[in-house]
Amino acid sequence: MTVGADESILEAAEKAGLPVISSCKEGTCGTCETPVLEGSVEHRDSIHSPSEQAACETMMICVFRANGTCPRLKLDA
Repeated sequence: MTVGADESILEAAEKAGLPVISSCKEGTCGTCETPVLEGSVEHRDSIHSPSEQAACETMMICVFRANGTCPRLKLDA
């Protein structure tokens, strides 16, 4: 799935008809937290601590994007 520069992963998944769970769509509730299998994430939530951000094991798909240095992500659905 390709995510446009002006949309979140959550928005792209919804548009593609994928079953996604979300609540706040602001990166504050954690409902859409998704495991990251490969890639680097640009963190935009208010939940992850600096050490959790560095570990890059999960992301909130409502606000996160792939890091510009690694534009591809592999997520666990």
